[in-house]
Amino acid sequence: MAWRSCSVLLRLTGDEGLRSSVRGGRWPQSFQQRCGFRKAARKPESKKVEEELGPAHSESSEAAAQRRTPAPHWDHQAPPSPPRAFGRLVRPLVFTIGFTGCSFGSAAIWQYESLKSRVQSYFDELRADWLEKVRPQKRGDIRKEINQWWNSLSEGQRTVTGIIAANAIVFCCWRVPSLQRFMIRYFTANPASRTLCSPMILSAFSHFSFFHMAANMYVLWSFSTSAVSMLGREQFMAVYLSAGVISTFVSYVCKMATGRFGPSLGASGAIMTVLAAVCTKIPEAKLAIIFLPMFTFTAGNALKAIVAMDTAGLVLGWRFFDHAAHLGGAMFGIWYVLFGHELIWKNREPFVKLWHDFRTRRGPGGGEGGGGGDRGGAI
Repeated sequence: MAWRSCSVLLRLTGDEGLRSSVRGGRWPQSFQQRCGFRKAARKPESKKVEEELGPAHSESSEAAAQRRTPAPHWDHQAPPSPPRAFGRLVRPLVFTIGFTGCSFGSAAIWQYESLKSRVQSYFDELRADWLEKVRPQKRGDIRKEINQWWNSLSEGQRTVTGIIAANAIVFCCWRVPSLQRFMIRYFTANPASRTLCSPMILSAFSHFSFFHMAANMYVLWSFSTSAVSMLGREQFMAVYLSAGVISTFVSYVCKMATGRFGPSLGASGAIMTVLAAVCTKIPEAKLAIIFLPMFTFTAGNALKAIVAMDTAGLVLGWRFFDHAAHLGGAMFGIWYVLFGHELIWKNREPFVKLWHDFRTRRGPGGGEGGGGGDRGGAI
């Protein structure tokens, strides 16, 4: 049943056009009309202010009537010339390697601390259960109902709740007119932009369209139970965050190679990693399209179809989706299940031991917690 509910595979590749490569550094006219990214009338004192992605198309009267937020102004920046184009990717490459390493290192420490505090949490839960029995029950206690709902969720669903909340907050920030310029600079990834590194991770939490965000978050929610039960919450978070940066870097490389510069945003690259990892680990699982539950197919075949479609889109130059980011996420997910787990996660014990020794020297009573830390590193 869980697999049926999570089979929005065909939606996943529909990045709502926002992870698209735009020819000539221009937004498509339909995108400008939907998003309200319009160029304001030029004033004599602001002749040097240009939009970063090129001049906007003329808007229709209907689109002008529906305008709700002022258009952000951009400092004009031409796409880099071929000799120095790939030189701009050195910093993003270093950032990708460093961020991925920090993600897995933090996940290993997180698991160590979780195992260390598990015994204390067990006694706290016993005390809470005893107090719950002694304390008189309140009718309509909202806090109790929320706790019951939270406890009814799987570990995977509880893990991705924070990710979904972060995406919702960023989506609301897109609605604030005064934040438009800041959001476009830091929450959209474009190799021709002045800001290259921070948008590689921030854009993975960014959606301008509600449908775009809802479709991506539904897929993430549906696959979360299987992915977290397979990897564990700490390793899952490391893989997800690393996938967001890696898929964006692949998008950067392809845009530099093809010369099709344009902004990209959305969580599809990271979600493709989760989807590919689950489909690679459990290829015989049955999936179905949400609106056509009578048609089922295996997870392995679904992954092959998605990779084939994104490959065709990349080769043929389709510009509606950021196919390079999708492929980058899918390839990372497949690689991690087949090789990365053995190379990275199972070799984390020396790092955890260093952290354990550091904690033992610093904190009192560290010797007791040390045994738990060693066990966490060996799992």
